[in-house]
Amino acid sequence: MRYTFGLIGSGNMGGAIARAVSLTLKDGILADHSPQRAQELAAELGFSSGTNEDAARESQYLFLGVKPHLMGGMLEGIRPTLASRETSPILVSMAAGLTIAQIQQMAGQKYPVIRIMPNTPVAVREGVVLYETSANVTADMMDGFLNMMSQAGKLFHLEESLMDVGAAVSGCGPAYAYLILDAMADGGVACGLPRPDAVRFAAQTLLGAAQMVLETGKHPDQLKNDVCSPGGSTIQGVRTLEQRAVRAAVMDAVIAACEKNAALGK
Repeated sequence: MRYTFGLIGSGNMGGAIARAVSLTLKDGILADHSPQRAQELAAELGFSSGTNEDAARESQYLFLGVKPHLMGGMLEGIRPTLASRETSPILVSMAAGLTIAQIQQMAGQKYPVIRIMPNTPVAVREGVVLYETSANVTADMMDGFLNMMSQAGKLFHLEESLMDVGAAVSGCGPAYAYLILDAMADGGVACGLPRPDAVRFAAQTLLGAAQMVLETGKHPDQLKNDVCSPGGSTIQGVRTLEQRAVRAAVMDAVIAACEKNAALGK
């Protein structure tokens, strides 16, 4: 094997993973249905590029970054290449909804599989990566994986039965946060703030609020109450959010995403 890291599917999520991995190693190969996209990203990160078959043949850890509905066809295409290898590949799937058993079935053998649910902030070392493994993933294999992903952010083991809901919170969550951040900035602009300042203030505020939850260990509701002075402006803003059912809307968004994740595997 020429490469420790291989990636098939160099889109948004796959590209974010590649950026994180590039901080720890440079022996990687990228492939994509758009060869130009793989070539450009590989050149930026110091990796090689090639075909799906090249990545399948030459990679110790083969990350599968294609959409769930395309996974079966892609794996069927590289199945002979995987079967011809002298050493078994370690397949790392990031496809929502597809179980470890389904990946093994699509690949044609019970290869070692690490199922991950990452989010795009792995590209800036602040991601969440949920993972579960097949029974034949060894401790050495896991050590290599965890070392490779050490610059991605926080990695959390999660049993597979909870992967769909975990992904609905952390995998989809950045989109919810961006929407809220954008709305906060728009409100600031409506009241006279220059847009660059409004975006910067909103982003730093969400970053700081998240850090408060992680570092203090306090419940988010307690931290919210700490900001709401009696008769102050913050409680009036919170009242408006509750009137517009923002809390319920976010809960429903997570539930809808979880249901969609489950449906993708059927």
